[in-house]
Amino acid sequence: MNEALTRSVKFWALGAAIPFLASIALLGIAISRQTLLAFSVGWPIIQVLGYSGALKRAKGQIDHALVKTQVVLHWMMLAMLMAIFARVL
Repeated sequence: MNEALTRSVKFWALGAAIPFLASIALLGIAISRQTLLAFSVGWPIIQVLGYSGALKRAKGQIDHALVKTQVVLHWMMLAMLMAIFARVL
């Protein structure tokens, strides 16, 4: 299993990691300020369940359409969250 990761696989893996790390950062901020707790606890859980289910059905292919859909979904969530913060601030 010495397959080199393709550029597409690296791109989609990085695309999945960024919203996940952002959700963990939001969780830390939410716990310290005691705001948005339900959302900030639920979002990483939804990501873990979504990515694991998509990868299971895609048989481990990161550049499969199901995984790509999960990545795009969480980027949309991140964009909406940033829009909400921009509107509030």
